[in-house]
Amino acid sequence: MENYTASIAENVKKVRDTIDEATIKSGRAHGSVALVAASKTRTADMIRQAIATGVDAVGENRVQEMSEKRALGAYAGVPLHFIGHLQSNKAARIVGVCDLIESVDSQALVSLISKKAVSLGITQNVLIEVNIGRERQKSGILPEQTEEILEFVSGIGGINVQGLMAIPPIYEKNERNCYYFDSMFQLFIDMSKKKYDNVSMQFLSMGMSDSFVEAILSGSNMVRVGSAIFGNR
Repeated sequence: MENYTASIAENVKKVRDTIDEATIKSGRAHGSVALVAASKTRTADMIRQAIATGVDAVGENRVQEMSEKRALGAYAGVPLHFIGHLQSNKAARIVGVCDLIESVDSQALVSLISKKAVSLGITQNVLIEVNIGRERQKSGILPEQTEEILEFVSGIGGINVQGLMAIPPIYEKNERNCYYFDSMFQLFIDMSKKKYDNVSMQFLSMGMSDSFVEAILSGSNMVRVGSAIFGNR
């Protein structure tokens, strides 16, 4: 266990150092990019080790797995994000449990989250997931639908959109990856200029273990890193 702890600690430090370098290179202040540890399939003990070594939040992909590990105290001390595809029939189970739901991808899901949050007397923070690569196999709204869903959010209660999230296509050539990251950043900027109730464009969540440097250089201020912290599954 001690060796594993050291490995996770070393990995978090390496990721942090790389994030800091990319952040400074992008012209932003040190510490302005949030590190979310993507903990799908990782044990509660591994997650606790990552938290102890300095991640900003933990992100889970599956509702059942999240519930089981939460019962073990896996996420104590940092915000809990839901970063996987959220099925409508499971949405109510995480409202008020997750600090941020990053993967809201339809008006129907917005309505379900809003209804549950209002019944609890809370405001649920979310990000809108955008399918920037227009990939049929991926969830997320199309870029041109972003304004419409933000207008919809502005008319209901119990929900606050704090920004956008994307999982762009990954190519071997960084130039193509950066095209999608740059496109997401421009969409984020465009939406930030608009004034909607229940919308505060604070976060652009994009970039994972194999792409977070390019994402930060393109404007991401929240990255979701799994294997670079915990090792390969």
